[in-house]
Amino acid sequence: MNVYKTRDIAELIYGNPYVGRGIVIGKSKDGTKAVGSYFIMGRSENSRNRVFNEQNGEVFTEPFDSAKVVDKSLIIYPAIRQYKNSLIITNGDQTDTIYHGLECGKSFSEALKSREFEPDAPNLTPRISGIINFNKSDFDYEMSILKSADEKGSACNRYTFSYSPLNGLGHFIHTYVTDGNPIPTFCGEPERVEIPDAIDEFTGKLWNALDENNKISLYVRYVDLETGKAENRLINKNKR
Repeated sequence: MNVYKTRDIAELIYGNPYVGRGIVIGKSKDGTKAVGSYFIMGRSENSRNRVFNEQNGEVFTEPFDSAKVVDKSLIIYPAIRQYKNSLIITNGDQTDTIYHGLECGKSFSEALKSREFEPDAPNLTPRISGIINFNKSDFDYEMSILKSADEKGSACNRYTFSYSPLNGLGHFIHTYVTDGNPIPTFCGEPERVEIPDAIDEFTGKLWNALDENNKISLYVRYVDLETGKAENRLINKNKR
């Protein structure tokens, strides 16, 4: 087994009906861009009734049709926020937990000690988070997953992964392995995936590989490491 093998993200997820919510962070092949991406999927009508909305460089999940919202507690949240030189990406309201933790001088992992998996038994969906820390024309990044220790939700296991960026390499963490009842949660280290130079190539690969019935929204950001200029792509299945 080659532990350093890097996969094409489209080949990795194509044909998988439900990988849930996913974060990808990495560096473009030419070494000039930091890359961050987040997508959401959904099986229920309530989960599918969402769009991404970008405001001042930050990304939020919002209801597509407010009249159809049943419970917004776990589906409406800030997904991407900027704190000074750090970009925070998560699958829940722990985005704000990390943001306020950084404000108080805490590290990424320290801020998340106050949180655990989502209270949505029997699935007990993991909370996944990522942070990109920009510094001197380069960056480093961390990823986290907070998972239930057992099927009862008796305790929370916390895993944090820290990375130095390599050209063309990204790491992909997602909430679920595939569909099921209950849904099996992500296991192991974030998966190694290829990061191309072109934002449209990466966006297209990821969006087109996600299951057509269950995909909802995708956001991709490429940040030029020399100039700090960001290029973004946002796709919503639900059109306003």
